[in-house]
Amino acid sequence: MRVALADDGALFRDGLVMLLEAAGHEVVGCTADGDTLVELLATEPADVAVLDIRMPPEPDGGLSTAERLRADHPELGLLFLSHYAETHYLIRVLNIGTQAIGYRLKEKVGSVEVLSDTLTRIRDGEIVIEPVLAQRLVDRPSSNRRDMLATLSDRELDVLRLMSEGRSNAGIASLLFVAAKSIEKHISSIFMKLGLPSDAAEQHRRVLAVLTFLRSVQDSG
Repeated sequence: MRVALADDGALFRDGLVMLLEAAGHEVVGCTADGDTLVELLATEPADVAVLDIRMPPEPDGGLSTAERLRADHPELGLLFLSHYAETHYLIRVLNIGTQAIGYRLKEKVGSVEVLSDTLTRIRDGEIVIEPVLAQRLVDRPSSNRRDMLATLSDRELDVLRLMSEGRSNAGIASLLFVAAKSIEKHISSIFMKLGLPSDAAEQHRRVLAVLTFLRSVQDSG
């Protein structure tokens, strides 16, 4: 796929270009700041833009740049990379969008396979969240969400955590070593226990389920 990237760390930026090219992707542009990336993507089409969160324009240039890119190029996938798994960053990412978007730690995308899988899922419209951050959010819900999440079984919490990583039903079933039909039943139960509207589209209800506990962090902050 066609990928553009922006990171003010030259060493990491060059290494990421090497990884992308080794995976067979075309790097259409590489910049050290958000403003230059916006200018680049005004003339160079791309499938996914990869952005460092903490880069110029300061202090969190990757997030402000992504807001501009999502407004100008709604179909463009966005992958945020950071050294830090910060819940307040995740909330800002989710405010930008809940489709074709991801937030991962830099040290976790250091292989061709992981990076390509992440980019493919984002290009296909999924939301991809660093597993350690998703797990932290499930383990530490805020007080006003705790009662609601307490109604979920341990297995339903496992399914919800994997949903928050952007996993499909088939992907969740594979990771939990159960049948896909079993995952469908768990998800239906999660929807019911969280009081999500039955007339909403399946994908919309998945996003609402994930946001139920992701946004609880914002409530408690």
